[in-house]
Amino acid sequence: MRRPQRHWHVDAAETSWAARTLYSKVDNRADPAGVRHTPSHPAAACRHPVEANGASLSLVRLSRPGAYRELLGVAYFIAGPSGFTGPVGKALSPGVCAAMLSKLNGEVGDSVLLIAGEPRVFYKFAGELRQKLAVELEVMSKNRFEFCWITDFPMYEWDEKAQRINFCHNPFSMPQGGLQALEAAITTEQRLALNAYQYDIVRNGIELSSGAIRNHDLRIMYKAFEIAGYGPADLQEKFGGLLRASQFGEPPHGGIAPGIDRMVMLLAGAANLRDVVMFPMNQQSEDLMMGAPGVVTAQQLKELHIGVTRPVPAVLAER
Repeated sequence: MRRPQRHWHVDAAETSWAARTLYSKVDNRADPAGVRHTPSHPAAACRHPVEANGASLSLVRLSRPGAYRELLGVAYFIAGPSGFTGPVGKALSPGVCAAMLSKLNGEVGDSVLLIAGEPRVFYKFAGELRQKLAVELEVMSKNRFEFCWITDFPMYEWDEKAQRINFCHNPFSMPQGGLQALEAAITTEQRLALNAYQYDIVRNGIELSSGAIRNHDLRIMYKAFEIAGYGPADLQEKFGGLLRASQFGEPPHGGIAPGIDRMVMLLAGAANLRDVVMFPMNQQSEDLMMGAPGVVTAQQLKELHIGVTRPVPAVLAER
């Protein structure tokens, strides 16, 4: 999870070894999305105490994967006084359930929820699940400000659509380890393990400021873009002005951009940025106070040399 919540606590841990055991029980079947769940897909687990009367309804509701089609969903077991119950409690041995409960510092009366699938997807889902549990169990402290620096952001990520490596965040950030680290990373796994000098400061799970140390060495810049599939010609075409300026030399530099509106929102106790900004937009990106966006006249489009192509109705397009 990128932005940890420090003002409440729900124990969580990675339990890949439990996932391997669970996958052997379900015979490595593919889910409706076509993702074949193998032992290479790890799992995460979290626990929370449950009340005997409300446990079943709450856990069944959480066990629906919703829009996360790459996930198995949320599996769970309950540690009762006479053993482990629930769907996973029946599939796994008591020893495996006990080991997971111990790793999560659990005790009798707790439930353990398991999420599995592609890490890039289920880590986000696991964070949202912990948030949901914290809200339902009312374990969030409303009168504490907890701050945390987030560092070691990945330099690259895997682009599923393009089937290649791409930049994860700011492509002009300095990679940790510099040119030596980039040249030493040969395989896809090694390149995806590279980190950048990027950082966020977070308060109670909300990002307040974000920044990075910039890449000021052209050799490192060319190599960093090469790993992402961009050659020197691509850089000249897209960022020619920046490259020409860099040839005159630039000192090491970095920065951070504070989100003043988010700070005001938190200090005011508001739940949404629209409650504190002067001209808020609705969910359709409309500014109702200013009446924006407005109508653009044909003369205005002509002055800017902008042409408008209307969409072709689907029925006509099929003919």
